[in-house]
Amino acid sequence: MASAALLSATRNRITKTHLPLNLELFSISSSFSSLFSTFCKSHHSFSPPQAPPVPKKVPFTVSAHGLSWQDPYHWMSNTNDPDFINYLRQENSYADAFMKDTEELQRTLFSEMINRMPSKISTPPERWGDWLYYQHIPEGKEYPVLCRKLANDGKGWMKKVVNYMSKGFWEEEILLDWNEIAELYGYVHVGTCRVSPDNRFLAYTLDITGNEQFVLQIKDLRRRIVLSNHRVEGVVSLAWAQDGCTLFYTLCDQNHRPYSVQCMKLGSDSVDNNIPIFVESDSRYCVDITSTKDGKFITVNSNSRASSEVYVIDAFDPKSGILRFCERISGVQYFLEHHDGFFYILTNAPLRTDELSNSGNYYLGRCRADNLHSTNLQPIILPDEDTCFLDMDIFNEHLVLFLNKEGSLSMCSIKMPIMSDCKTELKIDDLHAWFFPLPSNMCTISPGSNHDFMSSVYRVVLSSPVIPDVIVDYDMSRNSHVVVQQEEVSNICSSANHLQNYKSAKDIEDLLCEKKTNGHKSEASGLKDLSDLYFCEKKEVISHDGIRVPLTILYSKELHRKGQSPGLLHGYGAYGELLDKSWCADRLSLLDRGWVIAFADVRGGAGADSSWHSSGSGLHKLNSICDFVSCGKYLINEGYIHKQQLSVVAHSAGSFLVGAAMNMHPNLFRAAILKVPFLDVCNTLLDTDLPLTVLDYEEFGNPQIESHFHNILKVSPYDNIRQGFCYPAVLLKSSFNDSRVGVWEAAKWVARVREVACSTCSSSVILRSSMSGGHFDEGGRISHCEETAYEYAFLLKVLSTCG
Repeated sequence: MASAALLSATRNRITKTHLPLNLELFSISSSFSSLFSTFCKSHHSFSPPQAPPVPKKVPFTVSAHGLSWQDPYHWMSNTNDPDFINYLRQENSYADAFMKDTEELQRTLFSEMINRMPSKISTPPERWGDWLYYQHIPEGKEYPVLCRKLANDGKGWMKKVVNYMSKGFWEEEILLDWNEIAELYGYVHVGTCRVSPDNRFLAYTLDITGNEQFVLQIKDLRRRIVLSNHRVEGVVSLAWAQDGCTLFYTLCDQNHRPYSVQCMKLGSDSVDNNIPIFVESDSRYCVDITSTKDGKFITVNSNSRASSEVYVIDAFDPKSGILRFCERISGVQYFLEHHDGFFYILTNAPLRTDELSNSGNYYLGRCRADNLHSTNLQPIILPDEDTCFLDMDIFNEHLVLFLNKEGSLSMCSIKMPIMSDCKTELKIDDLHAWFFPLPSNMCTISPGSNHDFMSSVYRVVLSSPVIPDVIVDYDMSRNSHVVVQQEEVSNICSSANHLQNYKSAKDIEDLLCEKKTNGHKSEASGLKDLSDLYFCEKKEVISHDGIRVPLTILYSKELHRKGQSPGLLHGYGAYGELLDKSWCADRLSLLDRGWVIAFADVRGGAGADSSWHSSGSGLHKLNSICDFVSCGKYLINEGYIHKQQLSVVAHSAGSFLVGAAMNMHPNLFRAAILKVPFLDVCNTLLDTDLPLTVLDYEEFGNPQIESHFHNILKVSPYDNIRQGFCYPAVLLKSSFNDSRVGVWEAAKWVARVREVACSTCSSSVILRSSMSGGHFDEGGRISHCEETAYEYAFLLKVLSTCG
């Protein structure tokens, strides 16, 4: 996809308040806070199994812009301190004791989740050249295996030859087995996989510790061996030249920022083989490389969230050097693809030279490959007033556009080449576009690999909270579609214990039924899904400033009780990322117990255009926090969730959102789950030696600027824990090797809550730290069920004691 070059180095797959900040509270002793426990208004009725751990306190003064305050838990940022490791183990022991009485419940939940999964999981093959590539998870295994077969579609004598060759060696070739790596090292995270154009080599990046220091490995697929002399540490993205032996890759600096493009030649043992091609010295920018779909060029994108600078390398002549396409312009991004001598560019650059900006709206332009420069860019397709271009993909005979029209996602294909003299700007209706039929405007759309430039079929995965993942092939040459596969879900039950197996793909060919409009547009009808059991609806919640915030609400039709049901609200609101609302069978364990599950797409995340992100980031971060609080209150006021049964969940930067919301309204929520949480925001952004700090200035603000500093300090969750207040029950999950969010952030927050908040309530705050693994949940399918069962058991335990 064209926009795949967006920043990967974030706290993400992952920012003002009206509250006064009294720095003097930081030095008040924990004995004073214990006085408030006598007046605890919490509805919790926990009997702590043992006293929570009490970490040591070491005096440390933080100073910035004329302010100074004490941070007695600063010492925890030294992860080599034996006292810190011991403290994490004590917290793990406390969490075990706290959750001891849920062990049977955890086993029940785990069994439910496992029983819903098919014993074997596989993806339908995707073609690339003469090969069919696919993945499957063997029965009883945790992780996938990447395989390929030679495509058997020849005719006549050629088919006989292929059939003969397919026996034995060519029957199935295992390229990469995640399970073997996990068994060897105890941990596996494969970052990027790229097969060479001649299908001989597999280049991939591997992390075996969780710290995201990926190591480049290259496997010779003919000899079935890994080339030990081409191992490189700190690699992020990869791109092959057309000769099949020249590989470009990006390297990270000490702050995990991809900053340099290097080139190696397979078969060369020279120490000078890893040749630098491009270096980005500005610490605000990350470098990404990718190949154009036709394989003729390699693009180098040095980008931040605000702007990009793009370079191009001829993949057929990699020694010819690197050519710059554009200079940086604040707020302007470029994403390039190539087709038949033209570069097609998705960009938000000003349409005319006398304009300073384009209001963030993207359009499609192009310029000749032999005259490549942004000054030669000519707009060819502009969006309608109510439509935004989100992404594009390109094939030999078709262009695919991803659109957002009035908040609804859609896709269309346009025949290539586009016949235009570039003097007239076109609209989609001028190009006889075919709009892909979709099952619902509730669904998420995830493109498949779609590597084959010559293909006329575009593969996507469609999903929604009530639609198990459906793989659909859209034939762009025939304007038709085929349901290839749908996720199998077993043992879906209602309160009447009615078991219902979900229909297979053979029974759902009418999943996507076209209804022709104006001769070429279409929409879906006749959808078969789980909406007969589970209701999913979209609402718009009025936030503090009158802005309407999208809220998706999911619940069982039979088991939901108005004003009485417990509920779980998801939040993120950062980096312009859309909250994941795709199908998840694990949620049924809550839905079938009468829970409501909701998703708040607050400002700071993805919206109809880029302004939704910008209006919830930096100095405007308070907007995202207030949006989230408004969504929580709406669920209670409208009777979806009982007023004392609202819980929340967030991951990484989303925990900043939830942590700040809990400080502002600690009585609104009764439970929270915070995974690898970004909570010590002010201290982290003040420390430029930490990974990602400088890159995060655009998202959360730069504390080196005084106005930004005061804004960050006022909303930082760790720095604004309220003295003596009753906080919700909270499960925090951290990873010792996390390179994006330090493990100490969760530990410091727990220690401070226990010190200054209500001591009765804070006994239900537990910290569970993985002493291996990293920021992402890279565990296999079985361990994922175990972790989810643990989280749900926590929620069921703590909310069962709320009156």
